[in-house]
Amino acid sequence: MQAASGISMVVALFVWGTTLAAAPDASHVVGQLDTDFQAAVKVNDAQTMGRILGENMILVLGNGTTNTRAELLQEARDKAYVYERQEEDPGTQTVRVWGDTAVVTARLWVKGVNHGASFDRHLWFSDTYVRTRKG
Repeated sequence: MQAASGISMVVALFVWGTTLAAAPDASHVVGQLDTDFQAAVKVNDAQTMGRILGENMILVLGNGTTNTRAELLQEARDKAYVYERQEEDPGTQTVRVWGDTAVVTARLWVKGVNHGASFDRHLWFSDTYVRTRKG
């Protein structure tokens, strides 16, 4: 992920599983899904990332750069980023749900190395989740 390149906000589209249809508290489930996604990014778990990311998702960085799902998954497989930290700051996550759409905002701490260059920063992001018939 390009999280280390000076971004102040990240926007991405994720898939919200159909198993949430019966969930009593969708905001809790989506919040946990987003936390699981951050954990997968931290260890370059392309399989889990691929399960969560929507097929047509686009990551938009604060500088206007975009990445596709395929690019993000390839970066994970290549271990382009080696993270020491890649998690939300405690207490900063907010989940808002409107029907089949949910938006997660939180402050993320990313610390690690990308192609020999170290990074250590906090940034705010927004992730959008959409529940579809396929997941």
